[in-house]
Amino acid sequence: MYVPTRYRITDATVIDAFLRANGFATLVTSGPGGLMATHLPVELAHDGDGTRLLRGHVSKANPQWKELDGTREGLLVFLGPHAYITPTWYDHPNVPTWNYQAVHASGPVRVITERDGMLASVRELSEHYEPRGQEPRFDVDAMPGALREAELKGIVCFEMRVARIDAAFKLSQNRHDTDHARIIGELEARGDDSSRAVARAMREHR
Repeated sequence: MYVPTRYRITDATVIDAFLRANGFATLVTSGPGGLMATHLPVELAHDGDGTRLLRGHVSKANPQWKELDGTREGLLVFLGPHAYITPTWYDHPNVPTWNYQAVHASGPVRVITERDGMLASVRELSEHYEPRGQEPRFDVDAMPGALREAELKGIVCFEMRVARIDAAFKLSQNRHDTDHARIIGELEARGDDSSRAVARAMREHR
């Protein structure tokens, strides 16, 4: 991913927080059948040496899984909030643009075939997204055993060992303080969730 220096994020803590908050990613692979992409939730973990591990699963009916094991390199694309920026918000003539947050992670992928490893991957994912302090709460270990085993047979789990990560937070960092503040105000006035999230990110990453 092309990332101008002013928009590049390298702080590991910031990147990891973004991955956890925007875990619905796009898995892209290239194989004999050409490019394939699947949209799916992914969970972040770390190896003993600190290397990022991204885990998820696809349906066994999805042919992309056949290209995963031993794939030299896969790509996971994480997209955060984004919003159109009109040049009418500037104090000088300019052109429209788009503010956004995105992270690309790439690396070798392996298929997880061990039953316990698959169960752990599914458990981590559901634990992340199930509401806390609210009942009832889904618990994969409390499922009827036959149903749990049948569902596990219908998916293929994978793990990417991240070798490269590119993070771009394009948030009007190149604008002077007056324009920057006005963009935030106009985004907040729009009222939609994505515009408000971009405004909040602009404040945090000024």
